[in-house]
Parts: sequence; C-alpha cells; structure tokens
Amino acid sequence: MEAPLDSLKKLIQGIHPIPQEDWHSFASIWSPCEFKRKETVTTAGETEKYLYFVLEGVQRVYYFDDQQREATLVFMYPPSFGGVIDSFLLQKPSSYFFETLTPSKFLKAPASDLFEQMEKSKDIQKLVQKGTAQTLSGLLERMVELQSFSSEEKFKTLLKRSPHILNLVPHKYIANYIGIDATNFSKLVNQIKI
Repeated sequence: MEAPLDSLKKLIQGIHPIPQEDWHSFASIWSPCEFKRKETVTTAGETEKYLYFVLEGVQRVYYFDDQQREATLVFMYPPSFGGVIDSFLLQKPSSYFFETLTPSKFLKAPASDLFEQMEKSKDIQKLVQKGTAQTLSGLLERMVELQSFSSEEKFKTLLKRSPHILNLVPHKYIANYIGIDATNFSKLVNQIKI
C-alpha cells in the first residue's frame, strides 16, 4: 500500500508539480486523523480549520435548508481533497456539513500552516490556485447538470465520472445528490444498463 504522503504527492504532481524543497516544507504541515462512520467532521456555523486529504473512506458535504430539507452537494473519496473548501479558504463560518459515510482516514493541514506555505512559495500558491480552479470547474459542470439534465442524465453523468460510486455510497445519498426520492432512484437503477 502506498504511504499517505506519497499518495498526496502523486495527486499534487498531477495538479501542479512543486520543487523538492517546497515539497518537504509542504509535507511537514500534514498530520493523520481518522473518523468513524457517520461522524460529523465540520458542522454548519463552524469555520473549517483544516484541509483534508482523503486516504480511506467516503464522505459527503451536505446542506439543510430552512425547512430542514437535506441536499447532498458533493462526495469525496481517495485520492482527493476534502472539507468545506469555501469556509477553509475564506476562513468564514460554513453553511454546510462535512460528514463521513464510512470509517475514514485523512491527512489534515491547518489553515494557518497552509496559508503560511502559500506566502513562502509561489509554487505552492499556484498549486492551491490550480486546485481551486479545478474545483470551481467541477462545480460549474455540476450546476449545468442540476439546471439542464433530467434525473436519468444526471445519474448517467455521475456514473461516467465515478463508475464505482454505486459500490461506495449508500443509494439514498446518491438519490439525494441527483435530486430524486429513493423509490424513484431504485427504478432508475433497474432501468439503466450499468
């Protein structure tokens, strides 16, 4: 099995390679942590203190509206960054919850340490900028799906992007993510050839 920092380095190299001396400094701010299944990592109203790198498990970010209706916004699984990114980068209270769906292991980096790394290194600054731009690009694609696609198209797009999602995430959360109730989701799964 790949060492946690090696896994992080591999993902970073794919976003924006950084010089070896920057890597050593950047790697030093990460520490391991783990959570049990269905544990809330970040609660709405709290400011996200850490950027997480997912080593094991599946998580989601979700929202409750004023009528307590739940909306699953995003799923996370290895290897990816996790947490409530806007709250983390802006250091403002989160509007969202970040929870584990399965037992989860992470590396975490404190906001203050990451911001200090960004001040010291243009390459780390560029890494965070490119990572944020990729996240924004994904969110814009998701907005198009929500605004324009039928439930079936949303489901097919999700399966194309993450073919393993059906094995990782309980179906009720996938149904919520694409905006249909669990009963209709079961019918949809049976209709579509996977």
